[in-house]
Amino acid sequence: MSALLIFILTGAGAGILAGLFGVGGGLIMVPALALVLAAQGVAPQIYMQVAIGTSLAVIGATSISSARAHHRRGGVDWRVFARFAPGLAVGAVVGAFVADALSGDTLRRCVGVGALLVAARMLLSRKAVTADAGSIRAGAAELVASGGVIGVLSAVVGIGGGSLTVPYLSGRGLPVHRAVGTAAAAGMPIAWAGALGFIVSGWEVSGVPAPHLGYVSLSAFVSIAVASVACAPIGARLAHALSPLLLKRTFAGLLVIVGVKMLLG
Repeated sequence: MSALLIFILTGAGAGILAGLFGVGGGLIMVPALALVLAAQGVAPQIYMQVAIGTSLAVIGATSISSARAHHRRGGVDWRVFARFAPGLAVGAVVGAFVADALSGDTLRRCVGVGALLVAARMLLSRKAVTADAGSIRAGAAELVASGGVIGVLSAVVGIGGGSLTVPYLSGRGLPVHRAVGTAAAAGMPIAWAGALGFIVSGWEVSGVPAPHLGYVSLSAFVSIAVASVACAPIGARLAHALSPLLLKRTFAGLLVIVGVKMLLG
């Protein structure tokens, strides 16, 4: 029962974050899942892979709800998404197999370092953030290549890519609210392809809590996904009510907290 409560609360928090920041909530889900799985006696060699694979599966559901909420407010640039998505999907599959080959401690440190690097970039940026209309300064080839890199890194740490996609798109000229909305949609190809990669790479692995598909824990997936999908529209409403600068600084603060916690174990 305590594990179920943690999963539900984690899902609610992840859903709000998905709508608020355009992230899939993996920065919250992965540490929470890792904590519960370790307490349940899942082997240290695989508990991070299970946490990451399950997180991506949940993000696959959450990102749909979040993207729809942002789309209704005109916050998704579908032209950018169409060029971005192929690279994201291919990169996510590659990232899943990379994660399968790494140790649990290495994956945990990857999550922590990645969160801190993104937070530093956002906090140290002196560029003004506005909500005015703008156009992205990136061609199709750059978007595909950047999507591939973001897809790999996102799958390795179990996130929907928003922590990378939002600063990248806003840095290339997309207004922050549209960057957040487009990042929410970009979570779909990352999560679906990444989860599939973790299912395939973990298919023959023993020790994953039943029921499961590869590295994806189905009991955790269902309880977290239901709460996440229900709460994602709340975050989207908050995102469009906040100032762009406050949105950026709050997001960076969240990443600092998560990064430090993951590095400290």
